[in-house]
Amino acid sequence: MGKLFVISAPSGAGKTSLVRALLAARPNLVVSVSHTTRKPRTQEHEGRDYHFVTPSRFHELIGEGAFLEHASVFDNLYGTGRAQIQDKLAAGNDVLLEIDWQGARQVRRALPDSKTIFILPPSRTALEQRLRERRTDSDDTIARRLADAAADMAHYDEFDFLVVNDQFERATRELGAILDGGGQDLRASRPELQPLIGSLLR
Repeated sequence: MGKLFVISAPSGAGKTSLVRALLAARPNLVVSVSHTTRKPRTQEHEGRDYHFVTPSRFHELIGEGAFLEHASVFDNLYGTGRAQIQDKLAAGNDVLLEIDWQGARQVRRALPDSKTIFILPPSRTALEQRLRERRTDSDDTIARRLADAAADMAHYDEFDFLVVNDQFERATRELGAILDGGGQDLRASRPELQPLIGSLLR
């Protein structure tokens, strides 16, 4: 039986790049493909990045109990297929779920053995810079994402582990240690993170 890991982060913290690095290094690790009502971005493909569905179909799936978790994020709906997760775990794969804190809370309730990890940026300045470097959002959208990021980060203490994505290689190494059953020095409750968290939530 595989293990389930939930990774959450504010927009711009570098979660997607970290997950890609983990998947490339670990053949037994698979990422769950979520359902979403948002439109595909350039380079995104159905079934690889997301299962793109209409809002009406999404609500049908909710009614069928098809989701392990679901949430509304940036005016779009996202959900994790229950059967998909169960099949992958039963096949012996470790599964990574990339979802927000709302979804992580629902997964913890449904599957208490799952491990939850929150990724933090090294500073608010770095977070804004990463959002701008994407060149996909307007100034208004970036301002909203920064405000939403602060609201997301306020839930850091609901997670088992916290990883600061300051140096990419080190953050990848720390995530790997958690996946291997270690990372006790990366618990979300560790006191040395309080100054950083205070500055991020100001």
